[in-house]
Amino acid sequence: MEIQELKSLGLTQGEIKVYSAILHIGLSNLSEIHSKTNLERRAIYDILNKLLSKGLVTYSIEKGKKNYGISPPNKIQEEIEQKKNELENLQRMMPQIELLYKTAKPKINLQVFRGKEGIKSLFEYMLNYQDNYFIGGGYYIMDLLPNYWPQYNERRIKKKVCWHSLALYGAKNRKLPEKRLLNIKYLPKELSVNPSVIFIFGDKIVNVLWGEEIFAVMIESQEFSESYKKYFKYLWSKVAK
Repeated sequence: MEIQELKSLGLTQGEIKVYSAILHIGLSNLSEIHSKTNLERRAIYDILNKLLSKGLVTYSIEKGKKNYGISPPNKIQEEIEQKKNELENLQRMMPQIELLYKTAKPKINLQVFRGKEGIKSLFEYMLNYQDNYFIGGGYYIMDLLPNYWPQYNERRIKKKVCWHSLALYGAKNRKLPEKRLLNIKYLPKELSVNPSVIFIFGDKIVNVLWGEEIFAVMIESQEFSESYKKYFKYLWSKVAK
């Protein structure tokens, strides 16, 4: 078993493999580590030097050969505490970062989000707004981010963020998420043509393409946002069912 959580302390995949191998074997020579990890010997040697410099691994010499062992686990605890302190310091700086962000950005700002991690950042951002509006939704997030979606939806409901969705006609046949704080109507077939969705929240409009590559463009503009909200209200009251 490899301890993948060590990534949060800045260890590479190779360092995690070697550390985990020594942890399971106990005092180990280069051949035993090679057998356990299937890494090249040269790579193992370089990784061991890095782990030694980080204080996570120790070695002893017996009959002229090095045997490697794990440093006491309190070294990892020390690293965890340091990381906590760094994050706490960053948290204390957030008001200053927010202030600089608000004062420096132009009246019309454009941002691009790519891939699954990018779209997660966008959805986290949306939790700061009490009402989120969607035009052309098909609940693609349920398919493309199945592990992220359930816990996100729980947090959305807990924060009382309400979704107002003009969903695609085909979404009628979907098993939808829990409908708390979810208002939904369906667009007619002729307006349900592709997996492109418009998100509206606060002073932001986002065009999202849910395809092989997830791609989103966000425009921050109070004027644009108000216009799109009017489009939404018209479609909601006059077109959707």
